[in-house]
Amino acid sequence: MYVPFDTLPEESRIWIYQSNRKFSDTEIIDIENALKEFVENWAAHGTGLEASFVIKYNRFIILAINQDTQPATGCSIDASVHFIQELENKYDVSLLDKMNVTFKSGEYIAHKSLLDFKKMAKDKAVNADTIVFNNLVNTVGEWQDFWEVPAGESWHSRFF
Repeated sequence: MYVPFDTLPEESRIWIYQSNRKFSDTEIIDIENALKEFVENWAAHGTGLEASFVIKYNRFIILAINQDTQPATGCSIDASVHFIQELENKYDVSLLDKMNVTFKSGEYIAHKSLLDFKKMAKDKAVNADTIVFNNLVNTVGEWQDFWEVPAGESWHSRFF
């Protein structure tokens, strides 16, 4: 069952999928429609999940479930991964590769491999103050407070 993202409690579980490229405005409309349909029908053991999504910066897809009403199960999580894989195929993007770093570079959102980011840190092209997207956050509350953070305050700090 779809609910507005901003109505979910802070403890709601989230999954963040970052694209290796920015989606066009037309793609965003199509993806939002597909997400809404998926979330409307998303269930765990036949019980609808109170769930939502948000797309940020035309690059990040954030899925969320209010686990107080019905927790996610292995099968429901598998269904969401399968759905994300369908988006990858349809739009020729990578959404599941966790070996990449996305960060702010001025007004732009940059996407680099972990190795490239590590080299950039060594070359001082990025530093501990560079805003990174910490996609390891697990709840809406963590996402609100710790998703966009200076690299020195996230797991990225090991590169500085």
